[in-house]
Amino acid sequence: MEKNVASLPSTSSSNLLKFLIPSLFGLFLFIIPLPYGEIFPLEGLSPINIGIGFLAELIKIVAADYLLNIALVVIVTSAVLSVASKFVNIKNEFLKGLLNVSPFWLVCRILGAVFICMVVFGFGPEVIQSELTGQVVLSLLPSLLAIFLVSGFLLPLVVDFGLMDLFGTLVSKSMYMLFKVPGRSAVDALSSWLGDGTLGIMITNTQYKQGFYTAKEAATISVCFSLVSLPFSTVIADQLGLMPLFVPFYGTVCVASLACALIMPRIYPLAKFKNSTYNNVPHLKEELVPEGESVFNFGLNKALTRASAAPSFKDILINGCKTVVDMYLGLLPLVMAWGTLALIVAEFTPFFNVISLPVVYILEFLKIPDATQAAPAILVGFTDMFLPSIMVSGEGISQLTQFIIGALSITQLIYLTETGAVILKSDIPLNLKDLFIIFLTRTIIALPIITLLAKLIIK
Repeated sequence: MEKNVASLPSTSSSNLLKFLIPSLFGLFLFIIPLPYGEIFPLEGLSPINIGIGFLAELIKIVAADYLLNIALVVIVTSAVLSVASKFVNIKNEFLKGLLNVSPFWLVCRILGAVFICMVVFGFGPEVIQSELTGQVVLSLLPSLLAIFLVSGFLLPLVVDFGLMDLFGTLVSKSMYMLFKVPGRSAVDALSSWLGDGTLGIMITNTQYKQGFYTAKEAATISVCFSLVSLPFSTVIADQLGLMPLFVPFYGTVCVASLACALIMPRIYPLAKFKNSTYNNVPHLKEELVPEGESVFNFGLNKALTRASAAPSFKDILINGCKTVVDMYLGLLPLVMAWGTLALIVAEFTPFFNVISLPVVYILEFLKIPDATQAAPAILVGFTDMFLPSIMVSGEGISQLTQFIIGALSITQLIYLTETGAVILKSDIPLNLKDLFIIFLTRTIIALPIITLLAKLIIK
């Protein structure tokens, strides 16, 4: 006989409210788009946006005169403290992990600091402070500052109060049949989708080391389910002026990403990995829905259990501060350094134009406008997620092309400044060659799908 919700051990009025109230707020902030631009008629607000997108735009409007200076201070501070950490014994584990980085990442942070100082104060080589390179990357930083701040503190509404547990259980039944991964990987995907791709990879790596995933499953999840988050996607859409089309834009990304997730586990290089566990630890099997209990009731029970153990308001604030500091000091310098270098190569050398010549013919075959300008943007995405949209964001580029490149840049998923770097640092058995092949494979699968949908959306 099927249990009913009232009989579940975790169910109580307090736990139900603790689950429902934050989760509903989370839905409105992270998932459901509303016409904020019409409700609050401020210049600079998108007509329709999700809640965190609206809050980020509001911060950009209110703090417009300060954000570039904040970005300067953050990136320079990151470099100075990272250098200092080599000479000072840091006892705090969080700060030690954040600041005491490898020589490669230290150089990247120093380059980011040098580049932003050159651009802000107007000195140094023209190729760095040019309107086509350093200034373009600098103009992106206010959006990142605002999005990181908002999502860092509000993400617990969907992560820590049971919404992910309920949704993950509801979709888990068909996960292995479709994607060759356990149902619990739905939670990894949601962590990425609602928060940050690196968060999903870190969860995947932890569960791989604990025995929940095999090597093949961990590799598949990290490159198929560590999706670009909604906050990052709003930055791309905003950069290209596509916020009024955000729902179909992100829907296109989801359809293309789904196609990649269906195909890639069945082909090289993911198919080459074995179903062996990390260091031969015992393989922990999938938790099954008990006989006689519905999937919804089981998922709700898990959600209520998560809600009952949710962090306090104080812990949410402390963890939010850590998340924001980590993203500010860890990611912003890389965006400034790698973004500027890649744009220098893209704008002042023929490198991407040369290697993208075959791509021009593919784009012309697909009847995509401005194929010559768009082709380098497709390949430059391997270095950083933001560069493709930056390269096609100028006037004179067709909106259809901007839509396609923006959606493709999100779907490509492997970016050395973020997800790629985290994967290479993890215990997941993927190397640089694997990542590049996966990047190209995702591009080949996604490009025709995105092009078809874009032409249906943009008449």
